[in-house]
Parts: sequence; structure tokens; C-alpha cells
Amino acid sequence: MKKLTALFALTASPALAASGPFFSLQNTNFVVLLAFILFIVVLAYFKVPGMLGGMLDKRAEGIRDELEKAKALREEAQTILASYERKQQEVKDQSARIVEHAKEEAQNAAKQAKADLEASIARRLQAAQDQIASAEAGAVRQVRDRAISVAIAAAADVISKKMDAASGNALIDDAIKQVEAKLH
Repeated sequence: MKKLTALFALTASPALAASGPFFSLQNTNFVVLLAFILFIVVLAYFKVPGMLGGMLDKRAEGIRDELEKAKALREEAQTILASYERKQQEVKDQSARIVEHAKEEAQNAAKQAKADLEASIARRLQAAQDQIASAEAGAVRQVRDRAISVAIAAAADVISKKMDAASGNALIDDAIKQVEAKLH
């Protein structure tokens, strides 16, 4: 089957389709060859290959410039990225230092608050002890005063029951003599 297809392809080729002598205007192959040569000559006359080469060179130069710009932009972007990464690391380090400093300050503040609380408790305890001592002294004084007044009342009662007018006058005279002796 393949051999048959190859045979048909060779028999149907355009070179075999032309009839007559090759260098005749009746021969299509010759006319196509002349048109192609004329086309090449016209292209060469108008310097189209040079223009195409120049355009391709300009395009290549433009692409080269764009690549250089892209390379420069890439390097600049890498520099900026490195700068931002460095700044980010600095900020991270600084924030870690701030957090550590805040923790230290919080611990110091907690220690100071604890010390202040202990001092306040000690002051209040001392104030309470002072108040208790003062209340005890006041209570002792009141008891003593009450005991003295009761003793005086009891003594006055006993003396008033046992004393008569003559012994009272003798006691008064004796007290006056003692006062006179102490005053002079």
C-alpha cells in the first residue's frame, strides 16, 4: 500500500505536470523560476534584506536593552528584598528585646509590689499592735481608776462607819500639820 502511495505521489509531482521545453514561457516551472528571480532582484534592489537585518538588529538590541533593564531591576529588587529582610530581622530582634525588657519590668514591678505589700502589712500590723497596746493601757487605767474609786468609796464608807467626830477632828488636824510641814 505504501509503495502504491509513493508511486502516485511521484507521478503527480509538479515537475511532471509541465509539458514542452523548459525554457519556454509556456512552461509554468520556467515562469515561476523567472518570477522568483525577479522577486529576489527587486528585494535586493530595494535593500530589503539589509532593512530586515537592520530591523532584526534593532529588535535584538531592544531585547538586549530590555534584558539589561530587567537584570538591573532584578538586582535592584534583590537588593531591596535583602534590605527589607534585614530590616525585618532588625525589627524582629528589636521586638524580642522590647518583650524581654517588658518581662523584666513586669517582674521588677511584681517584686516591688510584693515588697510594698509586705511593708504595708507590717505597718498595719504595727498600727494594730499599737492600738491594742493603747487599748490595753486605757483598759488598765480605767480598771485602776475604777478600783481606786471603789477603794476610796469603800474606805470612806468604812471610815464613816467607824469614825466619830473627835477622831475625825484629830485626823484633820494631823493632815493640816503634815501639809504645813511639807509646804515650809
